[in-house]
Amino acid sequence: MRSIWRTLTPSLQRDTLAMAGAIAVVGVSFGAIAVASGLDWWMPSALSVLVFAGGSQFMVVGVVAAGGGLVAAVAGALLLNARHLPFGLALGDIMGRRPLARIVGSHLLIDESVAFALAQRNDPARARAVFWFLGTTAFVVWNLGTIVGAAAGQVIGDTDAFGLDAAFPAALLALVLPALKNARTRNAALLGAAVALVTTPFLPAGVPVLLSLAGLVVLIPAPRKEEVAA
Repeated sequence: MRSIWRTLTPSLQRDTLAMAGAIAVVGVSFGAIAVASGLDWWMPSALSVLVFAGGSQFMVVGVVAAGGGLVAAVAGALLLNARHLPFGLALGDIMGRRPLARIVGSHLLIDESVAFALAQRNDPARARAVFWFLGTTAFVVWNLGTIVGAAAGQVIGDTDAFGLDAAFPAALLALVLPALKNARTRNAALLGAAVALVTTPFLPAGVPVLLSLAGLVVLIPAPRKEEVAA
């Protein structure tokens, strides 16, 4: 880990530590919300260790808390995590070529570690270092945050009163803001948000989020017409 840390530039060291701090806060939010929603104290910790995917974990808790079945919760989480398939293809070489490295790296494949690694793709050594450092650090602080949050959730009861419910969407918004500078990405996000907003009052929890993926159609390039020589 020391050699990995030395490979990072001072700005990357600062940014990754700041991101890890934000991930810890969101982990506290998840643990508190999960327990306050009726889950046993050990369940959010088990999810954080075995799943380690914030969006999917929040979806599972939200669907179950709203009365949805476990099958629907797991199916929605798997669909939401389908984005990790192209992530893995893009970062396969960065993780390493050994099977064990790829297995462990796949578990540490989160939006934040992917974003930082891809930003350094012109420097493979630095991309590998930032992926492993942020992925490992995020795993540790996320799980510690979940434990702290689960303990706090048993005492707090109403997590909304402390604003803990806003931590996760705030972190996601901070992560995607730079990407919204691109017009097509921004249009896709707006369309997806509109779909989720319109369908939320009428559909079970979790379904509007899945339907918001319809916004991705904006990113599908239009077919080019080939000019036929006269």
